[in-house]
Amino acid sequence: MTQRTEVAVFGGGCFWCTEAVFDELRGVLSVVSGYAGGTVIDPTYEQVCGGGTGHAEVIRIEFDPEQISFRDLLTVFFATHDPTTLNRQGNDVGTQYRSAILYANEEQKQHAESFIKELEGAGSFDKPITTTLEPLIDFYPAENYHQKYYANNPFQPYCQVMIPPKLRKLRKQFMELLKSHGKGAAD
Repeated sequence: MTQRTEVAVFGGGCFWCTEAVFDELRGVLSVVSGYAGGTVIDPTYEQVCGGGTGHAEVIRIEFDPEQISFRDLLTVFFATHDPTTLNRQGNDVGTQYRSAILYANEEQKQHAESFIKELEGAGSFDKPITTTLEPLIDFYPAENYHQKYYANNPFQPYCQVMIPPKLRKLRKQFMELLKSHGKGAAD
């Protein structure tokens, strides 16, 4: 029996942060940090950070829809970053840090549009959602040292400040979606 997998691509600021969050979810088979949404072929981190490529820092999530739905991924995505700040997450500023859903197909686009309308209708945020919906044209994996960055560099100062609060929120609000219920909150 072959496992059916799907792909979701999200930009929610620094990919170190989003990767750490989605790595903890059951049904997520892999999370790869990378670049998408721009015009430069095979960009480097330095090029993307410069802001001139049009690419955003994103994560490519391969998931098993039998274990976790695209809607669940959207729920976690919107809960673990600020989708109301245009081209910014915290101190990370520029289009490369935009909140973005890069949809792989029309079905994902429709789900994302509907989900955003639900959030707006419910008044989930004090400000309008600025998350862009963009077709996924190309995805370029980031350099190897960016992959599993938080897992490999938990004491890096930026990571220590930015990632544990996101993981605490994830573990508190979405325990039923975690790979392991035995993990404690990050300190």
